[in-house]
Amino acid sequence: MTDTPSATPGDTPTLVPADAVLSDAVPADAVPTAGLKERRFAALRRCDRFFSGARPQNLRERLAGLTTDAEAAYDLDESPDHYGDGVVRALEQRVAGLLGMPDAAFFPTGTMAQQVALRCWSSEHRTVAMHPLSHPEQHERRAYSRLTGLQSVWPTTAPRLPTAQEVRDIEEDYDVLMLELPLREAGFVLPTWDELTATVAAAREAGRAVHLDGARLWESVYHLGHSLSEIAELADSVYISFYKTLGGISGAALAGDVHTVREARIWRHRYGGQLFQQWPAALSALAGLDRELPRLEAYVDHAKVAAEVLAALPGARVNPEPPHTHQFQLWLPYPADVLDEANLRLADEQGIGLFGRWTEPGLPGLSYTEVTIAAAALEWTPKEITEAASSFLALL
Repeated sequence: MTDTPSATPGDTPTLVPADAVLSDAVPADAVPTAGLKERRFAALRRCDRFFSGARPQNLRERLAGLTTDAEAAYDLDESPDHYGDGVVRALEQRVAGLLGMPDAAFFPTGTMAQQVALRCWSSEHRTVAMHPLSHPEQHERRAYSRLTGLQSVWPTTAPRLPTAQEVRDIEEDYDVLMLELPLREAGFVLPTWDELTATVAAAREAGRAVHLDGARLWESVYHLGHSLSEIAELADSVYISFYKTLGGISGAALAGDVHTVREARIWRHRYGGQLFQQWPAALSALAGLDRELPRLEAYVDHAKVAAEVLAALPGARVNPEPPHTHQFQLWLPYPADVLDEANLRLADEQGIGLFGRWTEPGLPGLSYTEVTIAAAALEWTPKEITEAASSFLALL
């Protein structure tokens, strides 16, 4: 990031460390110790019911699941991919079609895809306008600066997406406006469709490119009220993730026009992302698209029900309320280690996997967890959520 980022006067940065949700990456210094990680894995695997996220799988289960899911996702009699052809190319074409973009390129990591996208759009001023809570600022060890020599300006430090006026008020020259949809660290928050289109229009008025960090774009369509292709049409390039939401092994894609994707592939090779074979990740991504996309609306609807129940707990607060996607923050007035211990005890003693890890980001004794409503949570009634949460609080 820059030493003197641009910000709206009166705004106060809210730089929140990430918590682990399903397979989301966390900073190296936030990874639990081996003993705690193993204890959590063992405890959650023994659970009969899961509310937030999914039951963790061992390697054998993961392999068996991929074999089963892949049968319907792709012709397994085809040869494995070779430097991006075959199943990888089929995945790229499917993503491009879903987003209504001319082409897409597969990347082994989302971090690499983001770095390449920002590099492609920042040739003149070497500057990106993005939120201080965005993924490149929070979780990529400032790779855009260290590897590419880019700088950032912040349209706002408020915990939300920037407004059109805030984009117009950026005083420094920049090349591309990056918008993370949804903004995870602020609580998986989204703008309204009118707000989003106005913000994009403000960047266009200034002659800037627009890049969407759409790692979780799949579930954003319901709050925005528009299709994936309509959202993607606003931008010059879009990054999407295959393991967030879709439950893939790994990988991401960068979609855009033919010229941009061609340039992205060149930089992917230079960054070391031209892998010999990537068929396991590609197969799991195709299977995830088939399995999860039809379920997402139900996840988002049930998240609103679950959030209303959890917000009624003593001392609890949900952010945002109601949730904008199937993920949201739950805050409780207790230290994170106390909440983590109660969560493990609930798993050990009652076989309930209720929450993920807890994080204590600022004020001592005030912590939050990221709740993810997925397939396992759909069977939970409001009464069952209340009972399980009450049992959890009784262990504090």
